[in-house]
Formats: sequence, C-alpha cells, structure tokens
Amino acid sequence: MTELRIMRGREWSRPVRPARREVLSAVPEVEEGRPPLLFVPGFGHGAWAFAEHWLGHAASRGFPAYALSLRGHGGSEPAPEATLRAYAHDVVQVAAGLPRQAVLVGHGAGALVVAHALARYPARGAVLVAPVFGGWGMLSTAVRRNPAGTLPAVFGGPLRLSRAQLFSRELPDEEARRYVARLGRAGRRAQWALLGEPEAEPAVGAPPVLVLGSPDDRVVPASTLTRIARRYGSAPLLFPGMGHDLMLDARWAEPIDAILDWLEKEPAAR
Repeated sequence: MTELRIMRGREWSRPVRPARREVLSAVPEVEEGRPPLLFVPGFGHGAWAFAEHWLGHAASRGFPAYALSLRGHGGSEPAPEATLRAYAHDVVQVAAGLPRQAVLVGHGAGALVVAHALARYPARGAVLVAPVFGGWGMLSTAVRRNPAGTLPAVFGGPLRLSRAQLFSRELPDEEARRYVARLGRAGRRAQWALLGEPEAEPAVGAPPVLVLGSPDDRVVPASTLTRIARRYGSAPLLFPGMGHDLMLDARWAEPIDAILDWLEKEPAAR
C-alpha cells in the first residue's frame, strides 16, 4: 500500500501567527455521545450570531455546540491584516481541540473558510449555510443591490451589509438594528480573496456536506446555492422568505432543526 503525503511547504516555512480566539458554547444536560458542532460565522459576524439562538437550540437536542469568532471578529484578538488562510487555521485549531470529531457549520463567507478547513481537518460532516464563495458574479450582484456598502470593500474599506440584505421583513426593526450595530469587519486581504473565489483543496475523508439557504437571500443568489451544492453532489435545502442571516432571522428555528435532522441521519449515524 502506497502512503500518500501532502507536502505544504508554506505551512511550515510561513506558519500562521497564533491569535487569541473567542469560543462560545452550549452543551446538553445529558451527554449522548453525539458529534460536537462548530459554528463559523461569516465576515463581520462573531460567535454571538450563533449564541443568540442556534447554540442553545442544538444543545437542547443533544448536540454539544460551539461557536468561534474568527480573529479580528467578535471577542477574538484584533487582526486587520488577517487572510483567508489564517481564518481556516483558526477553525482547524479550535476543531482539533474539541472532545470528538466535529461537524463544521459555516455561514456566509464562513462557509468558504470551512471549505478550506475541510482540506486540513477530518470533519465528521459539514454544513454550508448561505455560502458566500465569492467571484465576480456575486460581487456584481452585491454592487447592484448595495453599492454604498459594497464598493468600499473592493478598495480595502469595510464591507457594510444592509438590513434588507440580511433579514426578512418579518424580523422586528428593533432586533434588526441591534444585530446590524454589532457587525464588525473582516481583514481587507480576506475580503479581496473573495473576489477570486480561491478553490479549496479536496476535503479530507470526503465528509457529507449539506448546503442550505434562502431563494430570497439578497446576498447569495439561488443559482449560487445550486452551483455550490452540485459541487458537493447534492441539491440545496431552501427556506423561502428568509434573509441571508438565517440564524438571526424571525424563523431561525426552521433551518437549525433541518440541520439537526440531517445530522441525525448522516454524520451522527456514521
């Protein structure tokens, strides 16, 4: 039997700088041996976005749940020059420290980070929620729908997403304003990486991958959801009427319950 070794010279010649990372968690009252979930927020979001609803809900159904703030986000260490590679490193390091082989759940650009982390971490499974994999097609859509918030990011400024892009009209304005006020910004180098949609290496161990989102998402077109799902050999699971931030929108329980139902049939069963 031939042993296959993947040599990544850059990994040891130019290692990612360590950073202090914020990790929030919620665990079941009774341990059932289910795989832990590691939630990875998109650019500008922190672990708080999952702590609002999804962490506790996952724990109530028996899944240990953890949410990571990528460096420069939430309560993690500031990192204005962070790269996509550094974000993927954060995910791998936190996942490796969990008690069991984890399921990685990435939202928005965090889904792209998860795709890159899967090449370095043998995940039990992965879920890509409203995945932002970048590319010029998605950029043109963002510029058309939110020019004032998108164009500055092209030149190294902050990416500002609007209430209309993130949430449905069902979410009360007071809640929407509170969430938008908490948004930060990603490193400019990581933002630029989205323009080229850097291709992720194949996932270690070919874990099952679920792609889900909303056909009414004003950030990720439905065609993009279909394209990314096909990449992983499936069709997207859709939630009409919801905005980009499914974990914070008015009907937040529907997608997380669908994720947990899938986990009980796929990764958890394995």
